[in-house]
Amino acid sequence: MRKLLLGVCLSAMATAAMAQSDPAAPKGKLTDAAIPTAYRLDLTILPDQPRFSGHAEIDVKVKAATRSLYLHGRDLKVSKAEIRVGGKPVAATWTQVDPTGVVRLDFATPVPAGPATLAFDYDGAFGDTAAGLYHIKVGDAWYSWTQFESTDARAAYPGFDEPGFKTPFTISVTTRPGFKAVSNSPEIAVEKAGELEVHRFQTTKPLPTYLVAIDTGPFLHQTGVVPPTPQRAAPLPLGAVATQAQAGKLDYVMAESPRIVQLLERYFDQPFPFPKLDQIATPEMPGAMENAGADTYADEIIVLDSGATTRQKQEFGMVVAHELSHQWFGDLVTPAWWDDIWLNESFANWMGYRIGQEWRPELNIGVGALAEGLNAMNTDALEVGRPIHQPILTNGEIDSAFDSITYGKGGQVVAMIAAYMGDDAFKAGVRLHLSRHMYGNATTDQFFGALADSAHDPRILAAMRSFVDQPGVPLVTFARAGDSLVASQSRYAFLGSKPKPETWTIPMCVRAGQARDCQLLGAASLKFRAPAGTVAVPNAGGAGYYRFDLPAADWRALIAALPTLPAGEALSVDDSLWASFRAGRAPAASLVAEARAALGHPDSNASLIAGQRLAGLRLRGLIEGPALADYSRLMDGLYGPKLDAMGLDPAVGAYAAEDPDRQKLRQDLVALVVSEARDPAASAKLVAAAKAYLAGDAKALDQGYMGAAFAAHLKAGGLPAAQALLDKALTSEDAVFRGAALGAIGGSGLPEVGTWLLGLEDPRLRPLERLGLVGAMASTAETKDMAGAWILANYDRLAGGGNGIFVSSRLTSALRYQCSADRAAQVDKVLGPKIRAANKAVLDFERTVETIRHCGDLKAAREADLAAALKAAS
Repeated sequence: MRKLLLGVCLSAMATAAMAQSDPAAPKGKLTDAAIPTAYRLDLTILPDQPRFSGHAEIDVKVKAATRSLYLHGRDLKVSKAEIRVGGKPVAATWTQVDPTGVVRLDFATPVPAGPATLAFDYDGAFGDTAAGLYHIKVGDAWYSWTQFESTDARAAYPGFDEPGFKTPFTISVTTRPGFKAVSNSPEIAVEKAGELEVHRFQTTKPLPTYLVAIDTGPFLHQTGVVPPTPQRAAPLPLGAVATQAQAGKLDYVMAESPRIVQLLERYFDQPFPFPKLDQIATPEMPGAMENAGADTYADEIIVLDSGATTRQKQEFGMVVAHELSHQWFGDLVTPAWWDDIWLNESFANWMGYRIGQEWRPELNIGVGALAEGLNAMNTDALEVGRPIHQPILTNGEIDSAFDSITYGKGGQVVAMIAAYMGDDAFKAGVRLHLSRHMYGNATTDQFFGALADSAHDPRILAAMRSFVDQPGVPLVTFARAGDSLVASQSRYAFLGSKPKPETWTIPMCVRAGQARDCQLLGAASLKFRAPAGTVAVPNAGGAGYYRFDLPAADWRALIAALPTLPAGEALSVDDSLWASFRAGRAPAASLVAEARAALGHPDSNASLIAGQRLAGLRLRGLIEGPALADYSRLMDGLYGPKLDAMGLDPAVGAYAAEDPDRQKLRQDLVALVVSEARDPAASAKLVAAAKAYLAGDAKALDQGYMGAAFAAHLKAGGLPAAQALLDKALTSEDAVFRGAALGAIGGSGLPEVGTWLLGLEDPRLRPLERLGLVGAMASTAETKDMAGAWILANYDRLAGGGNGIFVSSRLTSALRYQCSADRAAQVDKVLGPKIRAANKAVLDFERTVETIRHCGDLKAAREADLAAALKAAS
């Protein structure tokens, strides 16, 4: 303890130096003046304290004699810095010269070229959200975790915090007796150190800084093995790590992870690339992270009990498969720089859905890949955008690469190319890529090269580059010519938008009846056979990353055929029809016709997507005044009878024997009927179940109905019910209940609840939960303006501190449901100068402003047509 206090006192002298600026300091990539070759980190982590301390040594190769070096460290208080050359120390001065964590080391005497060792004694403050080394109190105990991607390792230790530098790490953690410490490699010793204990770990395989993990506290650590496979002769040690509050909820992740590992080993035809695997849960992380051998997840992703819903299991399968695929594609082979991160995330997104579907086919996970890709098109269609493969020049631009373009569009483009190449040829290219760069780094061009060598078809590379290296969504417009459809391409644009024209090489397949016609569409038009009288499906299988438009008669036939289409095709039809409406072409009546037709589809996603999109129009304010009553009657007429036919019993396990997708359909249907149709009978059932559950009857309310039931309960009970529910939620560590309760409170739509929430200061709320409450208000029609005004007034406070990758883009994107040109101008005027000056999340902000403006354009142009269609339909 004295060492920590001493570090604080001594490092106070360096505080002034942190404020210094250095115009010569790199704003993005470091130079190759020094290359790290190994790290040794000795950390003292007492999670209940405000600060941690450390001693770090980095072996480096100095390129040429120098008096200074640049590296990374953010807000660390360094009490001692030196470089050892030939065993002799040379004192160094540590100066942070940039808020993003760029540091200049100035040496007392010149340092010669050759091998050397940098050494630092330092301490730092724990964060309170998922960035850097952070700590959270759960129940009566404190725990700490790390989240280093993208540039937050520098908040935990000095280093060369870039993906291109891969080295072995030797790590030790000093902490309280009886605590668990978990890192990337197996623990090899626990030794006494006075009143504390030192946990020592085996030296890792070469890793970049962002994939290091160090978690400490009184964790549960359930252990087992992944049985051998043809690719791996020995069992793989497997663990599940969680807080004490999650006791009894680790059996699912322990039982299901081995199957996913084995499926990935078979796909890559390589053994798991690290000596052990821990699956780690944290209550603060709003996602997951692929730390090598130590994947980290939000509690609700992997901490599942026997009542887990279909949607929870889908998320488990997809996200776990995604993160574990990274162990090969990202950890074994790492991008050379952040502009290649798309290769990591796009591929892993595709693999997450693919392997998830193979893991549990009955959960219908695979169709989610297409839904995610289609959603990304709305971002990709904006004038303000970026290509999947985007040059990253500064530290402030890095987090912008982690968006729906990388995940949704990138995953869909990978799926499109894989489908066109054929599974075996694509798989061979992936395996070749991994074998060429094991435990090293690779670029986009090297990945393309492996695919080319496997496919022996240069056109594939031209197609992939056209989607990866430029922004935008292709629009394929079909014209009827007898028994053919003639396809030509342009760039899709929202109503009132004029994006830069682009041309793609589009792998596309058109299905007419059972006949498929697959061609590569370039600048010239193409003919696809589609005899009159057959239903033409312009995106067969739904795998293509493009939107389409059809002559009116072909649209009518396709909409009528929706219930018979495969789910992927049905979702593609829905996306293109709604895109046509938003571009000013398709009439609003076709949206209603689609909603009626889609209701007959057997897939839960395709059946309700049109109704959910109509609900989105209400949220944004395109359905107001007298049209609201017509809208509610339509929604009640569409979805009320279907729910009546299926039945509603909110009790735990009432439908446990049903097919998983049917369970999900009922749960999604309940949400629509209660929130949009305002069905009093369904609401009454849910209110009764919610009251019984909150009174102590755990069997009264199934997890799948918690969100809808709590929402109905708050509508009936108002502010007192919201206050009581919040108190109950904040005394619980059940991730599902806590999340559903907070979501219902934030999305209550009650102005009095909103006013109370915005003034609430409850220390039991975690930082991301506070942000989530405001985000829920901002995405609810009745409170979105109130929340928007509050965000504008409080932006400086919300954006301050090292909030990391999970927060940087969320603040301004919460405003995306605002809807007018005036509102867009106001948001830009108030926040634009601050965000552009900080040069962080600028792209996300500019997308939000454009989205608000486009919504205003759509409202002005289509509101009357929409109101007329709703009146005619109701």
